[in-house]
Amino acid sequence: MLTSTNNAVEKEVIRIISKTKEIKADRLKAHKHLSQDFGFDTVDLVDIILELEKKFHITIPDEVPIDTVGDLLDFVATHSIRKAS
Repeated sequence: MLTSTNNAVEKEVIRIISKTKEIKADRLKAHKHLSQDFGFDTVDLVDIILELEKKFHITIPDEVPIDTVGDLLDFVATHSIRKAS
């Protein structure tokens, strides 16, 4: 059950990231850097974070380091599941 939840969360996070700069979802690997590999700037990241917070009813604090696709996936997966249970 947990795996399917993680999978659904991962797909939604990837969808939100990919639509911000129209990047194909299959290019958004966990180890890819948002700014270096895809050219995201601070405004793009804020837009993504705001949408993730709204979608998953979580808060992503400014102190959380968000450098890679995996950083977003990990944070949302761990915090949205905890909220859901």
